[in-house]
Amino acid sequence: MQAPNTATSITHSNVRLQIPVPGSFAEAMGTYERLVPALDAARVEDLVRRQASWDEVIEQARENAPHGFVIFWRFDITPLMSLAGDEWPCVQYLMGNHTIAQRMFHHDPAIMLSAPLRTVLCAGASGVVTLQVDLPSSRFGSYGNPEIAAVGRELDDKLAGLLDALGAPVPRELRARR
Repeated sequence: MQAPNTATSITHSNVRLQIPVPGSFAEAMGTYERLVPALDAARVEDLVRRQASWDEVIEQARENAPHGFVIFWRFDITPLMSLAGDEWPCVQYLMGNHTIAQRMFHHDPAIMLSAPLRTVLCAGASGVVTLQVDLPSSRFGSYGNPEIAAVGRELDDKLAGLLDALGAPVPRELRARR
């Protein structure tokens, strides 16, 4: 057991996935944002205000996240970077599901460093649009808890389903889990 006021460093491996997404950047972004809708923040705030049951929270998440994920945050970095002359289309997202995160948070609140998942939709010099994301199991496996690691593998499967829905190839790291 670590002393309460001792700093610890944890070195872990991470796998970043670069997945080509069909269509133009605008088409890919539109499809991604349709499949991964924004969090219904007003409804979540209402649930919190009313001190709703966790079952209600789960039902709200199920309705809001048809493919298991919602967008918690979105930032189109392109206009800002264009001020420096960089014209790459790029949008950053925080994508996840608070009801899934709770199943890990229950064991260790530090998992919020890795949840929600950070994703980037971008196009480089070749014009190929890619969705980039860290493999969930590689992130959550680093917490040293088998229950958290199991949820990370479940997120791998949900990510594979989302890629299928996007019409994007499913990387072998995700196919092995299906």
